[in-house]
Amino acid sequence: MAKCDEGYFCSVCGNDVKNVTYSDLYLRYVIGQLDPELLHTTPEKHIRCNPELAQFIVAEDFQPVTVEGPFSKTELDPDFVAQQEAWVTRGWQRLKEIHDMQDVSILEFPLPEVVEKLKSRQE
Repeated sequence: MAKCDEGYFCSVCGNDVKNVTYSDLYLRYVIGQLDPELLHTTPEKHIRCNPELAQFIVAEDFQPVTVEGPFSKTELDPDFVAQQEAWVTRGWQRLKEIHDMQDVSILEFPLPEVVEKLKSRQE
């Protein structure tokens, strides 16, 4: 089997990252935290295996993640937390949309604001 046909394995837990809705790599790409040039060289992991980011997803169909210590959202500025919750949740919802689409280009994955930033960097 070709390596690309084997799927992607989490660099934290070692299990298969079944699809894009579980992917920390693509979530970070969608919300602009990962440069598209680094997608092919950055290790994959489950969203839940990155609890510092996962804690900001607030959705009925996503089991909440709690982080203890200084990186817990309970220890952060409430305005920053609200902004991050809105942003990361939108990114995760975008991953669900992408999962349900067919023939969508990877260039169309990011949120519209991220696409605009990427375009302006190219100009």
